[in-house]
Amino acid sequence: MSGPLSILVVEDEAFTRQLICVALQATGYAVRDAADAETALQIAAEERPDLALLDVRLPGMDGWELCSRLRESQELPVIFLTALGDEEHIVKGLRAGGDDYLVKPFSPAVLVARVEAVMRRAAGPRASIIRLGDLTVDLGSGRVERNGRALNLTATELRILSALARRPGVMVSAQQLVAEIQGHHIPEREARPLMKVHVRNLRMKIEEFPEQPRHIITVRGLGYMFNRRVTDHAS
Repeated sequence: MSGPLSILVVEDEAFTRQLICVALQATGYAVRDAADAETALQIAAEERPDLALLDVRLPGMDGWELCSRLRESQELPVIFLTALGDEEHIVKGLRAGGDDYLVKPFSPAVLVARVEAVMRRAAGPRASIIRLGDLTVDLGSGRVERNGRALNLTATELRILSALARRPGVMVSAQQLVAEIQGHHIPEREARPLMKVHVRNLRMKIEEFPEQPRHIITVRGLGYMFNRRVTDHAS
């Protein structure tokens, strides 16, 4: 039987580090913590955690470089923790390989919710077939069926559907979607109209009534998410 999922917390401020560890342990995660990057690298090499929470401002090696060093030896999700909440630093964190970016101060509930969301995304690709109500998405072959009938999706449409389907009930911004499906970052003001067109075309293929979508829901002004209720009723 496998043990609880493990999280590496790297934060140089002792009180904040303790609060984070307590919140995660109370949720059932196994937690190891470090106050600097060198200690974090040693722990990661020995224990290979399932996820890392990295403060950006660390003594010596900063969080950006630590993320790169961790990714040299293992693929693990990374959430950056920082007081730097402007767009420039958020984009820098995502470009550095971060899966999410949490701005201080944050509540324990928000922290745990973000960790759970990233864990779900990381676990998604391990399942080769996702069933979502009347949709079946085969991530291995790229085949998508609705009620048993194959749908002809473009590569971009398939990536959007897969990105949302792997994390039902989690809002994903247009900027995040562009970064995931195209591998680069653009301003949100440019990402929104681009994703609006792609999502509209995708809905025309996967929805019975595209103007009243059941699967991909628009979170007005924020982004998109896959309707969790559809997956709850999937066979």
